[in-house]
Amino acid sequence: MSQTADEPTEPHRPAAPAGLAPQTQEFLKALGSPTRQRIMMLFARGAEMSVGEVAERVGISQATASQQLTLLRRGGVVTSRRDGKTVYYRADRDGTVAALSDLQSYLATCC
Repeated sequence: MSQTADEPTEPHRPAAPAGLAPQTQEFLKALGSPTRQRIMMLFARGAEMSVGEVAERVGISQATASQQLTLLRRGGVVTSRRDGKTVYYRADRDGTVAALSDLQSYLATCC
């Protein structure tokens, strides 16, 4: 159907994102736990530490620390590197920035 000159037009609205990217959803899940929030703060100022160091500082078992770090890595909050048998973790600034950018775009569109 074509529109005539006297018919009002709807204002142009940018297309709403279908939803948050899966990586951003994982990022938000990673932030949802007080234990993971405490772990995140250990990595301030570029600190890098092993699962054992994280477990000791937070007061949890190594198995629990490993599970929590896996969720943080999946969420793009931390990254890891292996040195021999030891895995070291540190903050993933790029992953965090990407998730926050996606979240900001999503919220700017809906709110």
